[in-house]
Amino acid sequence: MSPLTKKLGRDLWRIKGQAIAIALVIAVGVLMQVMQTGLVASLDETRRAYYERYRLAEIFAPVARTPERLAADLRRIPGVSAVETRIVGHALLDMPGIDLPLQAQAVSLPDFREPRLNNVYLTDGRMFEGDRPDEVVILESFAKAHGLKPGDSLNVTMNGARRTFGIVGFAMSPEFLYSTAPGELVPDDDRFAVLWMSRTALEAAFDMDGAFNEALISLSRGTEPAEVISAADRLLDRFGGLGAYGLEDLQSDKFIAEEIDGLRRTTATVPPVFMAVAAFLLYIVISRMMQAEREEIGLMKAFGYTDWEVGAHYLQLILAIAVSGALFGGLMGIAAGRALVDVYLLYYKFPFLVFRLAPSSFVIGIGASVLAASAGGLFVLRGVFALTPAVAMRAAAPADYSKSLKFDGTLSGFLDQPTRMVLRRLTRQPVRMGGAIVGIAAGVALSAAMAAILASFDEMMELTFDVIDRSDVTVSFIHPIEARSLHDIETMTGVIEVEPVRIVPAILKNGRHTHRGAISGLVELPRPNRAVDADTRAIRLRQDGIILSASLARRLDIAPGDWLTVDVREGRRPEVRLPVIAVAESLMGSPAYMELLALNRALKEPLRVSGAYLRIDTAHAGEIYRALKHMPMVAGVAPKGDSRAAFQEITDRGAGATRYIMALVAGIITFGVIYNAARVAQAERARDLAGLRVLGFTRGEIAFVLLGELAVVTLLALPLGALGGYGLTFAISAGFSTDLYQLPASFGFSTFGQAMVVVVAAAVLSGWVVKRDIDRSDLVLALKTRE
Repeated sequence: MSPLTKKLGRDLWRIKGQAIAIALVIAVGVLMQVMQTGLVASLDETRRAYYERYRLAEIFAPVARTPERLAADLRRIPGVSAVETRIVGHALLDMPGIDLPLQAQAVSLPDFREPRLNNVYLTDGRMFEGDRPDEVVILESFAKAHGLKPGDSLNVTMNGARRTFGIVGFAMSPEFLYSTAPGELVPDDDRFAVLWMSRTALEAAFDMDGAFNEALISLSRGTEPAEVISAADRLLDRFGGLGAYGLEDLQSDKFIAEEIDGLRRTTATVPPVFMAVAAFLLYIVISRMMQAEREEIGLMKAFGYTDWEVGAHYLQLILAIAVSGALFGGLMGIAAGRALVDVYLLYYKFPFLVFRLAPSSFVIGIGASVLAASAGGLFVLRGVFALTPAVAMRAAAPADYSKSLKFDGTLSGFLDQPTRMVLRRLTRQPVRMGGAIVGIAAGVALSAAMAAILASFDEMMELTFDVIDRSDVTVSFIHPIEARSLHDIETMTGVIEVEPVRIVPAILKNGRHTHRGAISGLVELPRPNRAVDADTRAIRLRQDGIILSASLARRLDIAPGDWLTVDVREGRRPEVRLPVIAVAESLMGSPAYMELLALNRALKEPLRVSGAYLRIDTAHAGEIYRALKHMPMVAGVAPKGDSRAAFQEITDRGAGATRYIMALVAGIITFGVIYNAARVAQAERARDLAGLRVLGFTRGEIAFVLLGELAVVTLLALPLGALGGYGLTFAISAGFSTDLYQLPASFGFSTFGQAMVVVVAAAVLSGWVVKRDIDRSDLVLALKTRE
């Protein structure tokens, strides 16, 4: 073992605390890189394989009712490789012991063959027999939520008729990776089921003999979907076509694509921040070590070591820290990725999901971290080449402190000696102290931003379910009905208020920007469910235009005063142009609002409603749910409490759960920065502090001289960190926002206070560790010249 290798081992042991702190920062960056890149690769590859294996359609073409013969015309469209027709309808389930009617979607499969498109993955039991119309296969997640098993029976209401089916199997489908009830955004396994039945059974249930109401289309390689969609719409238009759409507009695929894109965005932005912090820390540690070891560097060169050998020695020190942190982070990233895979299997209904480590992510994570950490050290190593043995072994020229702060007169009498020493060092080395302040401010900013993000999730829940939606129950109908039919609900015992609503599916267009969604028709002054502005004030709905949510307005690149084209996809399916009169705040989905009478007038269908918001006496909830269950016009009932619980579960898993990981990471980085600042200051002043002890200073005074500097630097970093955290909050909240929910950027005194607690705790812990080492230090050894 060469002398330089022995010195490298001693140096690493001497700065082991700093080395571990820096390595942890690097490890966190690599962990995020490997974990998230692996999750992206796993989700993307599993989704592709699942879609391909079970032949998920690329175009969905819903229609009111069209004869089966039209399937041949669809197959003749250029670029179409396969067509499968089917029947899809709404159903209500009556589960024993549950008052609430549960929503279901009934989907037909061919009687005696596998479907050409949208096949299902059977997880338990068997498929139904084609000649047994009373057999059904149900969605596995619903079956598990209710403890069902093959052989159980199921009471179902379809098209107003109540029937009993025997469950013969459980299944999963790529079409329902993210399974939500029609009209809802939040998946809830307890309240939504999918029923796969024979084509013959559903033809009888929905009076569709010899007809279908949805066509599934797959495309030949290289075919442009827009052209096929236009051709399909032209064929189906006269039969009540509701507008064909591509796979990207399928709700299930839309949300998993958003999840994957969110992970990609985080992977591209978060790890580089950690790498930069690590490079900054290494730069500080190595630069100050070089300054402290001027004589050692000169001595090594005097003994014949070349500039390259001495430079390589310090570069090895940097690489030892960087590589060890990167390797540890890579291994932890694999472990974290494998753990999160189980979470995603609950969040999305994949039949399998194996964490797939992308080798490139491991190489990129380790390579980028090592390069980033080494970059800071390389700037310092230039000084090694510039030092000649004679210059290096001579003490550095004393600094000019003639213009620094002087303590004369009253100020000198007011401040004691240790305090003057702290302030004198701060004013004599402003650049070095400025670097420490910036480093700690970066940790403050990250901690403050993550505290704000945690608070923003709570604010989003409160604003959505307490301020915007003040109803207790949402009732939806199978199809638009006359408003006077709500009288049956209004007269129920326990119903306090009923507010009508009409939800109209539509394609919103502004030039080349389009959005497939719906328009919510509300009364002029809605109470249970409102449109609110940025100050959470209720918006009065006028009859002269449409109000868009802020997220939808951004997506369509439209502002109040502009005109919006609305292609209605139900009823007469008119295309109308409406002025945008306001922008509303909404943190769930991307709604658009119109005054109910104005919406019905535009559709030329007066006095129609498709649902209602209810406020009820919870003491009569069971009675109300039972009455709604037996109303043939009711398609679904959604208690707000259940929706809130399901939404809370979503935000605590998947992409939302990463906020906890990032909050932990922010704490690690903050501690690493402050701890390194304290350790560097201790290393630089070890001989000076030992000299003060010899001169008669107590341990407490010595600790005050060192830790007082850390305290002042930390206090100065707090306001700078608050400003950085304010800006960082907006960037992180944008990364967390998806089509399902938009996270408000909420930065207040409470969040900054939480960040201050983290920073102060890190400073106190770092100070305690440093003070303990000062108390244990050997004065003779500290005063010796290290050679």
